[in-house]
Amino acid sequence: MSKAQRYLPVLLSLYIAFVFVQSLFFKFIDAPETQLIFGTLDAWAAGLVGIEGLFNPGGIFSAKVIGSLELVAAALLLVGLIVPGLRILNSLGALLALGIISGAIFFHLFTPLGIVVGNETVAGVDSSQIATDGGLLFFMAVGVWIASAILVGQQRARLLALVGKA
Repeated sequence: MSKAQRYLPVLLSLYIAFVFVQSLFFKFIDAPETQLIFGTLDAWAAGLVGIEGLFNPGGIFSAKVIGSLELVAAALLLVGLIVPGLRILNSLGALLALGIISGAIFFHLFTPLGIVVGNETVAGVDSSQIATDGGLLFFMAVGVWIASAILVGQQRARLLALVGKA
């Protein structure tokens, strides 16, 4: 096994875990940036399909729910790296991360959230407290998507074995 094959999964897993874990603080304390993001998505969902509250605190796609899923994905990725007998957890973490981040990219591209966060106006959020992110969240999400997709691709045999397809 080459050094790249040996260390690439470690680097990709650490990158994904870092991105997910560093955002938890904002999601769990309901920071103004989080209120803006999830408020924008909730207003979009309410206007599009008339379902209000999906992204609000207590909703099924609230910041705390998404943050909890990101925490689980990060934990799976890291435990799967550390414990040799539990490598499947790294694969499952990568798969979960791919699902979470696919949703994030969808919402950046196909809702008023947009690629550059911070230009929106949402009721209840003081926009003077929020600076535009210049697209940083979106590009970090793309990086996580690429890293997750590579890990899932590398570990597809392990994942397929779980469902009896390998």
